[in-house]
Amino acid sequence: MVKQKIIALIDCDSFFVSCEQKRNPKLKGKPVCVISNKEGCVISRSKEAKKMGVRMGEPLFMARKEHPKAICIVADHEYYSLVSNQVMGILKDFSPYVQIYSVDEAFVDFTGLKKLYKKNYYKLAVYLREKILNEVDIPVSIGVSSTKTLSKLASDKAKNLPNGVFLIGKCKIKKVLKDTKIEEIWGIGRRLTTSLKRNGILNALELTQKDDKWLDKTLGIHGIEMRHELLGEVVSSVINEERLPKSIQNTKAFGIFTSDFNYIKNELNRHIHTSCRKLRSYNTKCGQIGVMLRTKDFRVFYTKKDLLNPTDFELEISNTALELLEEIYDSSVLYRSTGVTLEKIGEEGTEQLSLYVDNEDKEKKEKLVKCFDKLEAKFGKNIIQTGFTRDK
Repeated sequence: MVKQKIIALIDCDSFFVSCEQKRNPKLKGKPVCVISNKEGCVISRSKEAKKMGVRMGEPLFMARKEHPKAICIVADHEYYSLVSNQVMGILKDFSPYVQIYSVDEAFVDFTGLKKLYKKNYYKLAVYLREKILNEVDIPVSIGVSSTKTLSKLASDKAKNLPNGVFLIGKCKIKKVLKDTKIEEIWGIGRRLTTSLKRNGILNALELTQKDDKWLDKTLGIHGIEMRHELLGEVVSSVINEERLPKSIQNTKAFGIFTSDFNYIKNELNRHIHTSCRKLRSYNTKCGQIGVMLRTKDFRVFYTKKDLLNPTDFELEISNTALELLEEIYDSSVLYRSTGVTLEKIGEEGTEQLSLYVDNEDKEKKEKLVKCFDKLEAKFGKNIIQTGFTRDK
């Protein structure tokens, strides 16, 4: 355990929809849904769409049939990532301790900040929320308490409040836990919910009343940590470090079902371009490439290959990816999507040196990818597009 902390969870409200409303203010106050792709499912809904009855994960064709007034927009994850960076930038300027949890969530350590900003912790959260709304035009909910688990619980409750802020202080903890259903606790899934209810535990307070021995036997060490966090005792502090991704994956359904090899390989190349850009943004290289094909009837074919030398250069990755694609492609089959996975990711400079590397060629490639990134930073994504040169 560590000493008393004040931790806030900042959670962007209906983030993908909020990004679209930021880009097009005319969408504010309207039933907006963001869908995964042209024929995909609903992955984000505005409050108006929720009231209309649009369900999370609902297929697009059903949403259009049952809710014809809903406005459906295909997801633009590149744009959402840019907006996320703006929000996270404000948080990092606000506090020296920020842990990004997902594209739309981050934990912020508020401990000691009330002296700096001359505001109590509740007003501090209100101030931060207004700052994000004014500067980025993204509404957020902020939960504040003494642990991550309690701040997550507080942020969920904040979503139902007009000012979007909820604070759980020491005096409130027992009351809040009693009013919190077991399935509402962060980290409790369906299976655990069923198991705990079978043992007569219906709310968070009843869970904290179990001793560590029972929790260890029933839930393992995770259950013990959860109990202490719910009681306001910090088990997990806010960690600043940004961890490298274990893998980078990019895939998207085609607009049509197809067996056209040239069409498929060019779609794959788009994914490679996007994945390599992300790889370079982390200043990393990959040592393994995987290629996936999904058929019309959802069968998946996948193969992968280790690289002799780690790289972040998409033309090198494309050559290997095309070889893998040829291995799993069947001209008699209709396909609905393809994708690429980059694995064995490590920081640039940490890869094992090879006696057979052409340093002059390597330097030329590094200069070329830097030009790619500079042009796209200035003129927008996909201003540079590479293509396969081989035909099937």
